[in-house]
Amino acid sequence: MAAAGVADFDIVANLVDANGLPVLDWEAAQAWASGIAAQGAQAQAWAACELAWLEHLGATLGPGYHVVQKGQIVLLSSLDERVAAATVHFVDKTHQRIVRVLDGLARPAQAHEQEILIVFDDDATYYRYLAHYYPGAGEFAGSGGVFINAGCAHFATVKADLRAVEPVIAHELTHSCLSHLPLPAWLNEGLAVNTEQRLCPPPPNTFGNRPSPQQMHARHQQFWGAAEIQAFWSGKSFLRADEGNELSYDLARILVSQLAADWARFCSFVLAADMADGGSAAAREHLGVPLEDLAAALLERPPDARWAPDPQQWHGAPERGAF
Repeated sequence: MAAAGVADFDIVANLVDANGLPVLDWEAAQAWASGIAAQGAQAQAWAACELAWLEHLGATLGPGYHVVQKGQIVLLSSLDERVAAATVHFVDKTHQRIVRVLDGLARPAQAHEQEILIVFDDDATYYRYLAHYYPGAGEFAGSGGVFINAGCAHFATVKADLRAVEPVIAHELTHSCLSHLPLPAWLNEGLAVNTEQRLCPPPPNTFGNRPSPQQMHARHQQFWGAAEIQAFWSGKSFLRADEGNELSYDLARILVSQLAADWARFCSFVLAADMADGGSAAAREHLGVPLEDLAAALLERPPDARWAPDPQQWHGAPERGAF
């Protein structure tokens, strides 16, 4: 990789083995690109590194994989030409819609900034890739897609019918548009689920295949206690491989849906929220109510001080979501 004023950057020499898949040493790439004098040239060099890495990853994944680029949207997949083009078009239009829906929160794409989507052929390869970024996660909860903001920001999913992938793309693109904010996981995921359902409404529950709201409410009431709600505020409950995963996403959806009714106040809260305290201080300042009281009210519980976000009780650093 060549650029004016700096030594060439050897892409191959800076590839790291990630469970048999190549990942670029992004710190090395950043150090090289930052030595380029012009800011615009830096951004172009970074984008070129991203594309070069995708070509190497595609070559490792198999001969059917190819890179398709349209404007700032880049897709690596084995999808046929027609489906790949439709997917890129959907990503582009959905990104624009998210910026409009999350007015005041979503960050529009910057010049030379690429939205990268990797579509793996199968679950095994997908989870093998994810394991590089979550080495201590153990058993993964079921995942339709993930936004990875480590070095090169990108999102990944598994090949399926495009209609099945569309909600995943909307969800992960929302995370991408919010990645500049230090959001706690529950707020990040709640925004993503609500935006996903607004842009890609789920089909009607005609045959009762999904639990009713009443059934979900009963499950929430039975599941959440003082210890469980601390894991919710810290984001750890979203990593569970049992029903706690599903209930975490649903509680986040409900909380955000309720809070977003007053959009101006909600925006002030989101922009001030910090994962370090689960958004507690921002809620008191901008919403005028403690988070523990909001959660208790939704679950028809009396206020309980033990439900207040308490980082001293959390196990490890808080999560920012986009799992």
